[in-house]
Amino acid sequence: MKKKELLIENKLGLHARAAAQIVKSASGYSSKIILVKDDLEVDGKSIMGIMMLAAAKGSTVTLQVQGEDEEQAVAGLERLFKEKFGEKE
Repeated sequence: MKKKELLIENKLGLHARAAAQIVKSASGYSSKIILVKDDLEVDGKSIMGIMMLAAAKGSTVTLQVQGEDEEQAVAGLERLFKEKFGEKE
């Protein structure tokens, strides 16, 4: 299992469009993908789950990935977070 702390840097946090991008990316991997904020763990392939995290700008989430393509999944999702989900501020 791979774990990675990710900082929410985009202005609107994990809103619907950002959540949809995470799900689209995560769904391309066979690994199990979990996002954790505080004590709440959600499926990284569920838009509703990700929105339940209510992760605002400046907060951190922990990415947990387990499976055959976990290295690629962590790298791909980390890139998405670092690129602020393609949002212009």
